[in-house]
Amino acid sequence: MLSAAEILFCHHHRNLDFPSQDWMDSSISSDGELLHEYAVLEALRVPGNKVVLSVNLQSVEHSADERSWAARWPSDSHPRDSAAVAEIRWFMATDSLDVDDLLKWAQSVSAAGRIAEALVVDDEFSVVTYRLTDASPQGSIEADGLQDSLNSLSGGIAMNGGRLYGADDWNIQQVGIPTDGGVFVDDLTCELIDSPSGLSVGGEILADLLSRGLHPRPGFKYGTRWRCYDKPLGEDHAPFLIVLPEQAPTDWAGACLASRLAAGVNKTWLLPTNDEGSWCYLAVTRPPADSRWSNPQRR
Repeated sequence: MLSAAEILFCHHHRNLDFPSQDWMDSSISSDGELLHEYAVLEALRVPGNKVVLSVNLQSVEHSADERSWAARWPSDSHPRDSAAVAEIRWFMATDSLDVDDLLKWAQSVSAAGRIAEALVVDDEFSVVTYRLTDASPQGSIEADGLQDSLNSLSGGIAMNGGRLYGADDWNIQQVGIPTDGGVFVDDLTCELIDSPSGLSVGGEILADLLSRGLHPRPGFKYGTRWRCYDKPLGEDHAPFLIVLPEQAPTDWAGACLASRLAAGVNKTWLLPTNDEGSWCYLAVTRPPADSRWSNPQRR
């Protein structure tokens, strides 16, 4: 009735003997990820969470997304009388980051009223928890007429891949960096100025961010393409960091690093992905302090 990871958990935490003397060696030989899965199970169950693996959910009259590894109940509830609060997937730190798949999973879990939790295990068997959400960043900056204003621009001095425009008549607050010589716009903004169609991926994302009432500024100091303000500059800090897809991390180790950096400066790290012609944004965030499931001890 128990999975190999659950047997190992019960051996360490419920004084259950292994089924046989060679059980550990044979189990690891047949499943090279057993110890990593056990680390995830231990991180979840020791704090008191009730965890039902997806293969057993039907027996307790519950269900989950087919991609989920397990469902989680908090310590003060039970599968027999309440719904799960979260669905779980776990990954190795070296596993590739499939943004499209993760976004669809997060959308499915959210639609069921649950939290999408990703637990990541490194080669030290250390576990860290992240929450995945389908973010929809919105700002309060008026975007009507912006594209017309950009298309009406003419001239400009080519400069470092972008252009420098005169500051005297510049009235577009969402784009452009004021300098001593005028207002500098980067290569992606030049795409929007020259033509609103036939844009690169970066140009499409920039256009989408602007249409959402956001003010994108360079995110170099945070390791991203943009930091985005949801209010006019000077009113508040930028709440979002957004990376270009081709510059995004390719594995969970990189995603964890980027998300931690964003959390350290009180920002949300967003990964753009195109869903049938529309740009969507996957947020990878650290949970509240009371929901950060990690190893209770190292072995």
